[in-house]
Amino acid sequence: MSETSEQELHEYRTDAITIEWRPSRCIHSARCVQGLPAVFNPKRRPWIEIGDTAADSLAEVIHRCPSGALRYVRHDGAAAEAFDAPATVTPIRGGPLYITGDVVINDFDGNPIRHDGRATLCACGKSNAAPFCDLGCKR
Repeated sequence: MSETSEQELHEYRTDAITIEWRPSRCIHSARCVQGLPAVFNPKRRPWIEIGDTAADSLAEVIHRCPSGALRYVRHDGAAAEAFDAPATVTPIRGGPLYITGDVVINDFDGNPIRHDGRATLCACGKSNAAPFCDLGCKR
C-alpha cells in the first residue's frame, strides 16, 4: 500500500512512548488539544511537548484522534495501539466520515492504499486528497 502524499512524519519520543504525527492527515478536530492542552499546543513550536506526561494518558488522548494523524508506539511494555472492533463509520454533519476499526481503504480503482484503525473520508467531494478528507469543504 502506498501513500505518497503522506510522507511527512514527525516523531516525539520518550523512553515509554513515541508519538507519531502526520500533518497531511490532520483535520484539526482539536481532540488532542482538549484532552491534554499542556502537551498539544498549536501556538507553540514544536506544538507537541510530552514532558513528564504519563504514557497511558498520552495513549488515551491520541486514540481519540479521528483521522489517525496522531498515532503512538509504546516502548514500556504496555499494549500496542489496537484497532477498535467492530469497525464503525460515523458521519459528521457538514464534515467527513469518521472511520474507526480494522479497515483497509481503497483508491477509486479498488487498490488498497491504507490499512489503519482510524481515518476520515471525504463526504463532500471537494477534497484534493480523496478519498480522505482535507477540509476542502471549509475552503
